[in-house]
Amino acid sequence: MSESFHSNRFNKIVWLTNHAIESMAKRRITLNEIKQLIEKGEYQIKDEPHGWIFHHFSARSDNLICAAIVHEKTIIIKTVMINWRERTEQ
Repeated sequence: MSESFHSNRFNKIVWLTNHAIESMAKRRITLNEIKQLIEKGEYQIKDEPHGWIFHHFSARSDNLICAAIVHEKTIIIKTVMINWRERTEQ
């Protein structure tokens, strides 16, 4: 993992995996957008410690942006997606 920053919201270091960084480049997602996503996005637990953080960016046409994360002593962003939709349990 080669990129990290501190989240005030979670009071933890956030790490981006190489896969997440590659996904950001493909989808033209900036590090500033990722920081906003972590600080302002809706957090939904999938199954501990895995979850999703997603956020709408009004300046982008490919919303929602979502990060698949592992939330433990640090937050690890595994990948980022665009045009994300919440799945409803059936």
